Formats: sequence, structure tokens, C-alpha cells
Amino acid sequence: MSVIPVIRGGPRTVPDDSPTDRVLWSRLADRDGAALTALYRRHCDAVYNFAFRRTASWAAAEDVVQATFTSVWRRACAGTVDRLEAETARAVLLVMASQECANLARSARRRWLLQGRIEADAGGAVAADHAGATAARVDDERRMSEVRRALECLPPVQREAIELVVWSHCSIAEAAAALGVPHGTVKSRLHRARQSLTHLIEIDALKEALS
Repeated sequence: MSVIPVIRGGPRTVPDDSPTDRVLWSRLADRDGAALTALYRRHCDAVYNFAFRRTASWAAAEDVVQATFTSVWRRACAGTVDRLEAETARAVLLVMASQECANLARSARRRWLLQGRIEADAGGAVAADHAGATAARVDDERRMSEVRRALECLPPVQREAIELVVWSHCSIAEAAAALGVPHGTVKSRLHRARQSLTHLIEIDALKEALS
């Protein structure tokens, strides 16, 4: 089992005759639902993996994927979709997913304050034939939680650089375009983040994240 799990596959292969992300993104301005569907199919796995690493929760990651693409569609309908600067929409979608993760965390805190406690397993028992898979999923969440605690020691802009470039395999150019900063700024944030993390705690998952 991977220390930092990739829940779904990596970047999907796009046929040569398929519209580019830029073309699909421009079609969103015309409220083209097929363009949104194509973008979802290409990038939903990347958004899901990013969201899991940010939230350390499988269920929350599913919610973030739905919220992210719903937000894209709302912007399309409102005519507020910005021009896509990079060749791929991945980094832009991940920045949007980061915002949805923050929204989800705020909602969870409100629920916790209202309810006092959120039960981890509302269903009670887990069927025997799913026990092994469930244990693995819980272990993944525990490990990811450890990494998240380490990353919380970094400034937010440095965490963004690690999440986009190191974990989600965006290029420096893609990350810079999505964040609206120069290439050199992304590089310096990555450098400072790596230096800081090596002095934090010895977690295997953290070593994998920086490799």
C-alpha cells in the first residue's frame, strides 16, 4: 500500500483529436454542458486525490469533487469563468478544490459545535467481507492526517506550492498561472517549503511527498 495513497489513476490520456482544455474552457462561456462533462472526465481523479490529501477523508474528497465542478458550472452560467492561461485546466481546478476544502472544513466545524460530536461510524458494524478494505482506508486517513498536521506548520502559500507541484504534478507554469504569481515565486515557495519540512517530523509519508 502506498504511504500517500493515489485513490484514483493518474492523468488520463486524451485522444489527439479531442478538444484541448482551452477549447473546452472557452465553451463554458456558452454554458456548454458537454464541455463540463469532458473536463470532469479528464480531471476528476486529480481533484479527488488532491482533496483526499487536503482533508484526509475519503467521504470529504467525494464532496469536494462534486462541489468543485458544481462551482465551475455556476460560474459558467453566471458568465464569470476567467480565461484559461495554461494549456490544461488542472491547476485551476485544484485551486478551486482548495477553496471547497476550506468551505467543507468550516461547515464541519459548525456541525461539531452544534452537535457536540460527529459519530465516525453511524452504521455501527462493518460487514466482515469489507473489514480488510475498511481497515486499509482508515489507515490511509490516519497517515494522511499526520502529513496534514506537518503541513499546517507551513505558510498557506507554501502549502499550495507543495500540493500543486509535488503532489498533483502540475508544472511550475501551470501552478503560477492558476495562482496568479510569477514562475519564480512558485519556485521560491517550493524551496522554502522543502527546507522547512525537512526540519519538522520524521514521517514516511512526508518523505514520499518531498521525493
